[in-house]
Amino acid sequence: MSDPYRWQRLGLLDLGVPLGPPWTTSHAMLPTPFTTARGTVAVYFASLDAEGRGRPYVVEVDPADPVRALAPPRGPLLELGDPGCFDDHGVVPASVVRGPDGAIHLYYVGFELCHRIRYRLFTGLAVSRDEGTTFTRHGDVPVLDRTSQERFFRCGPHVRYDAGRFRMWYVAGGAWTTVDDKPVPVYDIRYAESTDGIRWPATGTPVLRAREPSEHGLGRPWLVRDGDGERLLVSVRDRARGAYRLGCAVRGVDGGYVRRDELVGLASEPGAFDDAARMYLALVETDAGVIGLYNGNDFGAAGIGVARLLERRREAA
Repeated sequence: MSDPYRWQRLGLLDLGVPLGPPWTTSHAMLPTPFTTARGTVAVYFASLDAEGRGRPYVVEVDPADPVRALAPPRGPLLELGDPGCFDDHGVVPASVVRGPDGAIHLYYVGFELCHRIRYRLFTGLAVSRDEGTTFTRHGDVPVLDRTSQERFFRCGPHVRYDAGRFRMWYVAGGAWTTVDDKPVPVYDIRYAESTDGIRWPATGTPVLRAREPSEHGLGRPWLVRDGDGERLLVSVRDRARGAYRLGCAVRGVDGGYVRRDELVGLASEPGAFDDAARMYLALVETDAGVIGLYNGNDFGAAGIGVARLLERRREAA
């Protein structure tokens, strides 16, 4: 696990329609890949309306040509939650996994604006039983709701179904700090398990913390299993940069994770869409190799970046 990933940058995903009116206003945020039964890669993402509220969309790509959509985006797959609900100001997909009964579980981040703090973020669940054509909310309350240990954020999950259980790496926190006179959240990465993907523990096990004082948060975990171990990809909120950068941790022999940010290996280019920030990297294993999807400057204002690993890995979560 000591070698950095080597990437071929492929550019921005061509969605087949411009980012903007009439189908949406801006952004393609938090790209989330899922391999379909047809062998294509479905890329779930959120696009914003004029009030900055995200809704989930999906577009499919051929793994051999992952920078071009096979058809324009479809959606929104879900509407905003009812007024006062945890997801009434945004529904942002974060993880898509097939359950033991064949149903597709879509875990999403619900955004709720607040008065004394800027917002709260909790995790909702929607389920598809028609191979992703339609999704139905599991309920109007989160499957990861606030607890005394994780008061404001239980969100950004990466979920796998392994050996009869759902395993989740997620973002959690209950505090705010200030960067350049702006309140920003404080959160880290935690781990939890569930037998049904619906009922989760009230608090997770901390697995990776931000490095104080230079960082204030770790977001969007994504587990990658290589032939010789595990890497946990994360997005790092850096105080000096005022933006996300990509980070990585390696699982050690004691079961804990050790930061090795240099292993991500995805560099930017001057003047590119990601020259100031890179975030939300997610990997998917395909017959054509491992594909990486991510966002650049301004949380995906330009769209979804695509890259291909130059070495084939055994499994990418």
